[in-house]
Amino acid sequence: MQYDLLLRGGRVIDPAQNLDGAYDVAIKDGRIAAVTPNIVPSSAKEVVDVSGKIVLPGLIDTHAHVFQYVTGRFGLDADLCGVHSGVTTLIDQGGPSCMTMPAFREFVVNAKHSRVVAFESAYLVGGMEGHYYPSLYKPDCLDVDATVASAKANRDIVKGFKAHAEIGGMSRWGIEVMRLSAEIGRQANLPVYIHFGQLWPAPDGTPGIDPDTILPEVVKLLKPGDILAHPFSRHPGSFVDRNGKVHPVAKEAIANGIKVDVGHGSHFSFKMAKIALDAGIMPDTLGADMHGYNTTVPKPAGTPDQHSDQEHMFFGSTRFSLVSAMTAMLACGLKLEQVVPMVTSNCAKMAGMEDTIGTLKPGREADVSVLNDARGRWVLQDNEKTQVVTDRMLTPAFCLRAGKRFNADASILPIAQAA
Repeated sequence: MQYDLLLRGGRVIDPAQNLDGAYDVAIKDGRIAAVTPNIVPSSAKEVVDVSGKIVLPGLIDTHAHVFQYVTGRFGLDADLCGVHSGVTTLIDQGGPSCMTMPAFREFVVNAKHSRVVAFESAYLVGGMEGHYYPSLYKPDCLDVDATVASAKANRDIVKGFKAHAEIGGMSRWGIEVMRLSAEIGRQANLPVYIHFGQLWPAPDGTPGIDPDTILPEVVKLLKPGDILAHPFSRHPGSFVDRNGKVHPVAKEAIANGIKVDVGHGSHFSFKMAKIALDAGIMPDTLGADMHGYNTTVPKPAGTPDQHSDQEHMFFGSTRFSLVSAMTAMLACGLKLEQVVPMVTSNCAKMAGMEDTIGTLKPGREADVSVLNDARGRWVLQDNEKTQVVTDRMLTPAFCLRAGKRFNADASILPIAQAA
């Protein structure tokens, strides 16, 4: 027997190799051994029939919050969002900082079955308690030199930086936080991932700022490869302006090499997605953006019961996953062939990990995601309570992480609602 495991009969889609069709996938010693049609079943110790399913390079979630316990109720268990949800790699967005990176490495990266890397927080406090206290995210709470030094010392897990360009912060401190964040990215030669749309309400008694001025001011500071998050946000201050039009600077930024991540989570709006997609804004990556404020999981005792912006944090179903975000993209009219790179090859490029993840190329670690692909009629609902009906439902079946199988049995996986 030549192989340890054979996934037989599925539709394999691997954008990095331009593969889309009926292929079998053979695993040997935790690595991809072969991806070819009609591999003889007797050549493997174990054969798994995946007929009717979709076989993909291990899914990559570009927007995770998995610094569990250290970030209070905000951080979820990495394996809950990862291998037990059919996802093999998680990129934590802004959980660890230069002060907490050693703990992140020890208690998340080294401790979990899922592969976990990070976009390190530009702020000293990181994602502590889900950005509950705005005063911890002012310019004085950034240290450019310390953050760059931390990233350089942890290159194996730090793949970029996370910062926020949103109404509450800009109303308080203007552009300085983003200027410092961009400088961190330049000095470390790594991308900066930027949250757009509301995170904190404007301070009481202040008029705030014009949200439509945020995107053009921030884009001036960015370099090719930096990432704009939440293009389909229902909150002002992102890609769609107050007149319901896509800000022209968004397309200019994309043309100049800036990337776009959906960052689904609490922000996603079917209405805004239609406006942006119709205007030709095509995201590069997807990102689930699950965390303890928008997902029903047990909360650590003694943490705040409510976020300062309740309306912002609520999510309609409180159960979702990266794969359910893929279904939402299909419901927006995108083709599966457009969505798959957003959770595989494009994500690997975003993290600078094309040589490690994002493909089923023989010789790579056997990170594989297998999805069910059902037809019928289901209702999807976003955070605005807008409902759409979809005739296609993707759900995770199982995944292989370095050849080890994990069934998709996470408690946060959504329950399909029939139309």
